[in-house]
Amino acid sequence: MKILMVNKFLYPRGGAETYFLKIGNYLQEHGHEVQYFGMYDDKNTMKNNAGQYTKNVDFHNAGIEKVLYPFKIIYSKDAKQKLKKVIEDFKPDIIHMNNINFQLTPSIIDAAYEEKVPIVQTVHDYQMICPNHLLFNPNTNQICEKCIKGSKWNCTKGNCIHDSKVKSILGSVEGILYTKYRDEYKKVNKFICPSYFLENKLLSASDIYKGKTIAIHNFIELKPLNSYTKDNYVLFFGRLSEEKGLKMFLECCKELSNIKFKVAGTGPLDYMCKGIDNVEFVGFKTGKELEELIARAKFSVYPSIWYENCPLSILESESLGTPVITAKNGGMMELVEDNETGILVENISKENLKRAIEDLYKNDSLIEKMSKNCIAKRDNMISLEQYCDKLLKIYNEVIEGAKE
Repeated sequence: MKILMVNKFLYPRGGAETYFLKIGNYLQEHGHEVQYFGMYDDKNTMKNNAGQYTKNVDFHNAGIEKVLYPFKIIYSKDAKQKLKKVIEDFKPDIIHMNNINFQLTPSIIDAAYEEKVPIVQTVHDYQMICPNHLLFNPNTNQICEKCIKGSKWNCTKGNCIHDSKVKSILGSVEGILYTKYRDEYKKVNKFICPSYFLENKLLSASDIYKGKTIAIHNFIELKPLNSYTKDNYVLFFGRLSEEKGLKMFLECCKELSNIKFKVAGTGPLDYMCKGIDNVEFVGFKTGKELEELIARAKFSVYPSIWYENCPLSILESESLGTPVITAKNGGMMELVEDNETGILVENISKENLKRAIEDLYKNDSLIEKMSKNCIAKRDNMISLEQYCDKLLKIYNEVIEGAKE
C-alpha cells in the first residue's frame, strides 16, 4: 500500500510527530511505501520523492505582518498546490493527516479530494472545535468549552491564543470559516480519536463527524521489565507548564514536607521546581534514565488541569509498574482504573490532590497491589504492531468505501 503521511512538522518534535514517524517507519519495514508532506525545515528527517514542501511558517514567533499576509494560515494555496504535485508523483492509495492547521491549513484536504485520494485524520487535539486547540483558557487557567456550542468569537474575547488579540482573531475566523461556511472536514473519510472523550466532544459539536469517528488509545512500546527496587519518592515527569497542573503540584509538595518528590522534564515553569527542600529537580530525562526514574518511584502524579487526550506519560508509568494519581477528566480517566492502577481525583484542586498523595503514600500495601495490577495491565496495552494492524484495517475499509 502507498501511504502519504501529512503533518506540519517532519522531524521529532512532540507527541504527534513521534506518533506518525514511528507508524511510518513500522509500515515501511513491513513492505508498505510511505512518503511525507509538510513544512520545509533543515531538521526534517522524512521526505517525499517530489521534493515538495511548504514554506516554513512559525506561527508562534511571526510578526503581525507575517501572520496577516496574506491570511495564508487560514487557507494555503501553496500547500494545496505542492501537495497535488506530491500526489501526482507518488500516487498514494491513502493520505493520513495529522496536525495541519495554521501552517498547512485544510486547503490540503481540497487537494486530496480533487485528486480522489481518500483521507484519514488522527485528531491529536481539540482544534476542530476549539480555536486554541486546548478547551482551556491559558489566561484564566480554567477549562473552557464556550466555542463548542457557542460562537468562536469567544476565542477573541478571551485572547486565548498566546494572549494575542491578532492571533486570537485569526483563530476565531478560521474556526467560523471551517465550521459554518466551508466543507473541507466533510471530505475526510475517517477521524481517529486517541480517546473516547475526544470522540464524544467531536460528536457533540457537529453532525459532520457522525459515523466517521473511531476511538483507539495510543500505542506504547513496552520496555522489558527490569528488577528495579522501589525507592521512597513520588515522581512528576513531563512538560513543566501551567496546564499540566505543575503549580498546584508544587504547592502540595511544600505542604507535604515529610514526602520526598522528584520532578523530571523541561518547560516554561522549570524555574519553579528549584529551591524546594523536599523536591529534587532532575531536569529532562530520556531513555534508560527516565525508565529507571519512573520504575523506582512509589507512584507518579499527573495532575493536568486541562482535558488531556491520551497522555503517553500515564501509559509509560503504568507499564513500568508505577501507579498514577491523575485527574478524573478528559482522556486521563480512561487510562487509570481507580484504586486498581492508581487514583482518579474528582474535582482536581490543591486540597484534593494533596489528600490523594498523602493517603496513597502512607498505604504501602495498596501501592504494592496497584503496582502488580499495572504490570498485569501490560498485556492489554496496545503495541505498535497491534496499532498498525488496526490502522491498516481502517485504511483498507476507507479505500474500499471510497470506490463505492
